[in-house]
Amino acid sequence: MALQSEIIEGNPIGNGLDFFRASFNSMCQKKDIPCPPDACSLDALGKLSDDDLQNLTLDLLAALQGLHVSRLLPSSSRGKNLLGDLVRLISAVNSNDFDFDRIRPLLTTVLDRKPDNEIWDQVYDVVTESTPPPRPIASSVLQTPPRRNTSSLPNSSEYRKHVNNLLKEELGPMYTGLSDFHERFFGRVAGLKAASEAVFAQCQQGSYPLYAEGAWREWPANANQDLVLGWFANVSDKLADWAAREPAAPTYRRRPLTQPNKPIDGSKAPRKMDVGFMRDPEVNTGSRHRWSQILVPGELKSNPAADKSGETKYDLGRYVREVFAAQESRRFVLGFTLCGAFMRVWEFDRLGGIASLKFNINEDGLQFVSTILGFLWMNEEELGFDPTIIAEDGRQVVKIERNGQTDRLVIDGRMRRDPCIAGRATICWKAHLEKNPQTPLVIKDSWQYTERAEEGEMLREATDKGVVNVARYYHHETVQVVGTDDDVQKNVRKGLDVTTAENYKPGSLMSRSISVINASWKGRNSMASRKRSPSPTDAPLPPSKRSCSGSSTRASSNLLPNRVHRRVVLCDYGEPIYKASSRSALLAALEGCIEGHESLLKAGFLHRDVSINNLMINEDNSNPSWPSFLIDLDLAIKVQRDGASGAMGKTGTRAFMAIGALLGEQHSFMHDLESFFWVLFWICIHYDGPGNEREVTQFDNWNYVDMKELAKLKLGTVSNEVIFQDTTREFFTEYYSPFTPWVNMLRRVVFPNNGKWERENMALYSQMREILQEARRAFHTEP
Repeated sequence: MALQSEIIEGNPIGNGLDFFRASFNSMCQKKDIPCPPDACSLDALGKLSDDDLQNLTLDLLAALQGLHVSRLLPSSSRGKNLLGDLVRLISAVNSNDFDFDRIRPLLTTVLDRKPDNEIWDQVYDVVTESTPPPRPIASSVLQTPPRRNTSSLPNSSEYRKHVNNLLKEELGPMYTGLSDFHERFFGRVAGLKAASEAVFAQCQQGSYPLYAEGAWREWPANANQDLVLGWFANVSDKLADWAAREPAAPTYRRRPLTQPNKPIDGSKAPRKMDVGFMRDPEVNTGSRHRWSQILVPGELKSNPAADKSGETKYDLGRYVREVFAAQESRRFVLGFTLCGAFMRVWEFDRLGGIASLKFNINEDGLQFVSTILGFLWMNEEELGFDPTIIAEDGRQVVKIERNGQTDRLVIDGRMRRDPCIAGRATICWKAHLEKNPQTPLVIKDSWQYTERAEEGEMLREATDKGVVNVARYYHHETVQVVGTDDDVQKNVRKGLDVTTAENYKPGSLMSRSISVINASWKGRNSMASRKRSPSPTDAPLPPSKRSCSGSSTRASSNLLPNRVHRRVVLCDYGEPIYKASSRSALLAALEGCIEGHESLLKAGFLHRDVSINNLMINEDNSNPSWPSFLIDLDLAIKVQRDGASGAMGKTGTRAFMAIGALLGEQHSFMHDLESFFWVLFWICIHYDGPGNEREVTQFDNWNYVDMKELAKLKLGTVSNEVIFQDTTREFFTEYYSPFTPWVNMLRRVVFPNNGKWERENMALYSQMREILQEARRAFHTEP
């Protein structure tokens, strides 16, 4: 069967959409709206009413439906083809509650005559977001519905077009127009209300007031970006200076940063930011700054209509992702957009993004002053930093309650950070007990769906059962902030109800996510949340009795997805397997991790996320950790269980997922063993020596392509020995090319008869270990 890209290339759109473009131009002419090529298509679309957009969208979808290629392209779900998806989308667009922000990127892409592949990518984005999945829901989806985020990009250069698409999928629906937003996030800032009123009054005084006759002096009438940036920096500086004289002014000082043409240091790919606020008071236009200094990012658009554009919020989202990645203790990030004179404040967290009502900064000068002073005056906790990570004497300390006493853990350094906004956002620190510095520990923080069983409980049970080569349990807890469980809905978002948002639709993706969770929890007992017992000597609860933080919320009729902040402390510390000091050490570590996976399975757990970052090696003789071991049971499940967790997420890291898992099969230990193969294959291509990483575009694209297409790419790679050997000769690095014979032997046992396995085979564990042992004997002379 032809790949999607081949179908698109072999069936060009040509002039098939010219009638739609003519219809758009005619509509603009009737309304005296400048249209391309004389104006940006996004600007022109922003001036059309919803009725106009509905008619325009129906014209486009009819044109797409009339293209023969729509019958050849695969469905985004389980339909016959893309044509069926378009038919369902037309029905949705023709309803009264369709959100036209979803369609703007597609309209813009077509009007700007982008390449065919970009147009069809946008079509798939729209039909996927707008069309509910078929019912009944597949068991594999109920296990852990597949969803990607921007943290799962191994060996990727993070091109903007790739990150943009993943970011949209990661953030999902974002809700705007929450009327209580400003009060919840700014209302508790000490002295802000009185200071804002005093400073705004000062703005209106003098012979040449800063604010007069319902507008800010020298505000650029056309909202030109460069002029607005200069105006914004000047006004913010004056507001900051006046506010510093107020009695309640904090001792720390912040300033705006306005360097839209200079990349900010600290990101994997070059990233620029329009405007923002940072902690360094010595901001000057000639200096370079880092994402670790940015406290509040901002995005400027000259067109007021851009406030409704999806691209605006995703532009801001890219900045927010860099802030999260650079600042390891951020629980949430505040930001803002300024489109023309319309300002909106945003909050991004591990569920996505929400925003305030928009306001006109000229018509509501006091609100503008209060917002700017709020960004300048908020303390670090109010800006989203984790107050449980305590800065003390030049070091960071975390306190835990264990066995009835308080332990102080000193953080030695960061080991791992998942660079994403919405998701588990796992971060790991190497640490030690303050009273026992010789024993290394690992602190792992992550944001878990409340429907998932706790990783800490599974680790404790696995440790009690004597599982080998899996990170051993020390402690776990739900993080407490402001005296309560740190979750997104109640704690981070301070109880804001997204169902009151201006753009909330009962049929949104979030509502459909709720239906998935409800379906999987049907028939289960909902138990009241209880405090986790930190003692490792307590007997683990059976799966059916586990409490889940926020279970009372699940029982409510207004159920919303939620994530809770969990902390696990482990006894084993190491490095990712690709940092092995020699080829022999890598092979031994891989063998040990496979043994650990089998031991974990015998204890009743299936890992489900075998990847290069979850396989660890310890080559330090003074480190009492396992020589090699598995980590991260976030996606693990009990092998014997009654039903699915209902939690949304992925069933593995995309580049290492088994072919069957990509196709939606019920997850088996066989899929994990196949993932071990893909890990070794990936390392041989992407690492030319210990930790010496390189990018290989052909395989980096595995991070981005459709799951079914990726399954076909992988199957095509391993289904023919000649093709596989050609691939290894072309792409294996010089350092790992000697592995080729043994990687091919692994291919033969993992893919019997040159295809996807058909039945489970417990003997595969020993077969894979024997091949690795044989390979290791060939490299026994290495240190």
